[in-house]
Amino acid sequence: MQSLRRVVTQTLNPLHRWLLPAGALCTFVGYVRPWIDHKAAGLAVLGLDLGELVKFLHPVQQGEIRLWREGFYLPLVAVSVSLSLNAFRRDSKAHAGTGPEGRGTEADGSGPRYSWPVRIAYLLFAIVTALNLLPPAWTPQQLLTPEFRLQAVAMLLCLALIAISPLVGLFQSPQTLLESLVGTTEVSGRRGCLWRVAWVIAFVRGLVLVLLAGAAIYFPVAQFRQVLPTLAELYGQTPDIGWGPALMVAGLAGLLWHGIADISSLLNE
Repeated sequence: MQSLRRVVTQTLNPLHRWLLPAGALCTFVGYVRPWIDHKAAGLAVLGLDLGELVKFLHPVQQGEIRLWREGFYLPLVAVSVSLSLNAFRRDSKAHAGTGPEGRGTEADGSGPRYSWPVRIAYLLFAIVTALNLLPPAWTPQQLLTPEFRLQAVAMLLCLALIAISPLVGLFQSPQTLLESLVGTTEVSGRRGCLWRVAWVIAFVRGLVLVLLAGAAIYFPVAQFRQVLPTLAELYGQTPDIGWGPALMVAGLAGLLWHGIADISSLLNE
């Protein structure tokens, strides 16, 4: 059983390693590519445009279509947060042994998952993604208005996570957090309480990423379908759907799976 588990782990770890950058890149590219395709470039609508475009649709202005406008920006938040939380993550290498009760025990040693060039690329990508939350032709005063306040707060939170990414990278598992704080992963006595606290922190981290990726799939796609009939009236025909939404959903599905895999590993500890 241990050998089978080791083979499965060795197979899935490389996939999990590159699921994050692949998912983030596909999400961003799909988001900034056409969602409504048109031969005239001025009539093509990008995913990035939808948060602003829907404000000018008559049914939305009249309240006939109720939307959470900021929901169109969730893919940007999901990408930025996922990259900043995982840029400094560490790999755990488990070695099976035999404990005093005849059960397998594990001694964990960990090292950085990504090299420094990759980490820097992740953080730069996270910064670019977060800055795309800014509205067009913005001013500092404009960001304080109720219309754009939530976008500004989301952007600042994303940038703050990027700034402390070496710290939040420790939250991926109880091992990495306890090794950094107390220098050991022993769970006897008082350390047992510390282990449980560290486990809860790691679980909440993984849950946030899963919920964020799920919401980033649901809100933009569902709301795009809501306004599509109105857009069809403006175009005078049913517009052609571009490949942006499909690529974005595929990328977010990768980020969602990445987060679920982290939670699954925590539940198996």
